[in-house]
Amino acid sequence: MAQPHALNLPPGRMLPGAIGLNRGVVRPNYAFLPPEGVLKSRLPQYENTAARFLAAPVLGARFAQFVLEIEPGGGSTGPYAEAEIQHFYYVLSGKVIAKVGDLGQRELTAGGFLYAPPGTPFTLRNQGSAQARVLGLRKRYERLEGVAAPAPILSHQDEVPRTNHTGFDGRGFQHLLPFGDLAFDFEMNLMWFSPGTFFPAVETHIMEHGLYMLQGQGLYLLGTEWHEIWAEDFIWMGAYCPQQFYPTGPDEACYLLYKDMNRDVPL
Repeated sequence: MAQPHALNLPPGRMLPGAIGLNRGVVRPNYAFLPPEGVLKSRLPQYENTAARFLAAPVLGARFAQFVLEIEPGGGSTGPYAEAEIQHFYYVLSGKVIAKVGDLGQRELTAGGFLYAPPGTPFTLRNQGSAQARVLGLRKRYERLEGVAAPAPILSHQDEVPRTNHTGFDGRGFQHLLPFGDLAFDFEMNLMWFSPGTFFPAVETHIMEHGLYMLQGQGLYLLGTEWHEIWAEDFIWMGAYCPQQFYPTGPDEACYLLYKDMNRDVPL
């Protein structure tokens, strides 16, 4: 008997299967979101662009994260900036023309990224012939007395060295924002795992995370539950959520990880 995915169904007919079968899970301090359940929205500062929100304060997060699907000829309607809000964008596929602050415009392909400090205008435009997908993040900036806000950044992951401070074989870290710079109140890191590597312990810490899986697959522990994760899945982890990753695929796994850093605890 043919499997459901092999059936020759007429256009518009849904594949047979279990109604409500869902990998997605939402808990008080974490959420696991597969892409098929994340619906489109629109934003007034973009044209010919769909936005799919992944994390937001209504979920429990202290930041917003989303995917922009920018059609050819679409993108920013003009320079956009928010006072006290910083932005980070990472190109998942396709290409965009990006400009931020007083930096000249640059074409960003997959792996390209920009950082816009609070109040700094930026633009994203798709001048190509195919859709561009861009992962975005917005976070209110936490200022430090006597420390100036960071400068804007336009770059590509190929320009960022891969390091490994763990001492464990098969691990890799690319810090897309300057590592250890106290002007930044968060990190955006590419985390690489060769087959057979894993977290050496279950982590339970104060940092909040937004995790977007870029390639490979694995098992992710959240709280007391293991979830199978692969490309385009998203995880929000609140403070003190027990977590661990174990790659299970034959190839290298990689995800982009947001982490709030470099600030004291408000009391």
